[in-house]
Amino acid sequence: MSGTVYNSSKELGELMTNVYGLAAWTNPLHPDAFPGLRKMEAEVVAMACSIFNGSSSSCGCVTTGGTESIILACKAYRDLAREEKGIEVTEMLVPVTAHAAFDKAATILGMRIKHIPVDDITKRVDVKAMKKMISGRTAMLVGSAPQFPHGCIDNIQEIAALGVKYGIPVHVDACLGGFLIPFMEEAGFPLKPFDFRVPGVTSISADTHKYGFAPKGSSVILYSDKKYRDSQWFCFPDWPGGIYATPTIGGSRAGGIVAACWAAMLFFGREGYIKTTKEIITTTRKITEALQNIPGIQIVGIPDVSVVAFDSKDFNVYGLSDGLKGRGWALNALQFPSCVHLCVTRPHTLPGVADKFIKDVTEVTAEIMKDPSASNAGSAAMYGMAASVPDRSIVENLTGIYLDALYCLGPKAAIETKIDSKN
Repeated sequence: MSGTVYNSSKELGELMTNVYGLAAWTNPLHPDAFPGLRKMEAEVVAMACSIFNGSSSSCGCVTTGGTESIILACKAYRDLAREEKGIEVTEMLVPVTAHAAFDKAATILGMRIKHIPVDDITKRVDVKAMKKMISGRTAMLVGSAPQFPHGCIDNIQEIAALGVKYGIPVHVDACLGGFLIPFMEEAGFPLKPFDFRVPGVTSISADTHKYGFAPKGSSVILYSDKKYRDSQWFCFPDWPGGIYATPTIGGSRAGGIVAACWAAMLFFGREGYIKTTKEIITTTRKITEALQNIPGIQIVGIPDVSVVAFDSKDFNVYGLSDGLKGRGWALNALQFPSCVHLCVTRPHTLPGVADKFIKDVTEVTAEIMKDPSASNAGSAAMYGMAASVPDRSIVENLTGIYLDALYCLGPKAAIETKIDSKN
């Protein structure tokens, strides 16, 4: 699998199961009933702020995933712009390669979103283009560290400099690589500054349920100063049910996830994360170097962290993806431009796995090169058609049918429960 499964440790799996079981019935909505859980969440945030070089003023929250972390940052900056600048309809400027969660946030929050082009070669955002698109309505600027499609880190320092110059908050989306990039320098892979050390960076989203190896449903949203988080809160003081206030989107939340996240971070510690980072980045670099030497394959963008994207000028790369699927590999299919990527996780660092992937890509590619036209069948035809449809609403409607199908049990499906059997 590309991404998807990040942990390969049986010991960690057992620990997560046991810790979750102990806290399965807890709820952060009731800190008076579960004070230990409240402390765990506060410690997760404090540890994350430390990892990203936050000051004593930095703060944050635990969320259910990267999408919620991103939506909350957008909500905070929308409300802050309304309060401080009187901007009713706010705008966010995001790279075209930024996660689709920003588009979801814009839809939910009634914000306008402007997509900034990226460099054709590096796939990093064009900061000059971003500067030209800043207006009096701009409530936030966004950079990815790294972005999902090609694994490239945007120039956070240049984006943050724009934020300082124009007085605009800057969000760094590190949901994918948030528990790799802070440890890369100590692992032997130095990066340009991207975190709270950079003047102008006001928030960071990072998923603990990816390379933090916590169970799914866990992320953090961090701020450089409490004034930003204050705009994230929701409070309704006049509800007949009592004063209602929540830090995140949900009311009740799964305390088991918070406890398991806390346990995972303590299980690894800084040295543990440095070790896993070194293994993952070393494996990614090994795969990247090998792919560069396979005739017919070319790398897309700059694989700065754990994602390597590739395509071909000689054949339809989706055909290669189909061929690899037959050998047990599941890659992510991308578009604009057409390519695929592998997101390297701990399972890929196990002995022989990377070598097997390289061998399979080499052999499948060699077979396709004998008759490149044959690569246009299967997924290649479907993705090629979808990418070429000018009316994107048609594609959107088709995805709606797919989502409907996820909840379909079939005409002959029968649901029997213990409750039904008693009636």
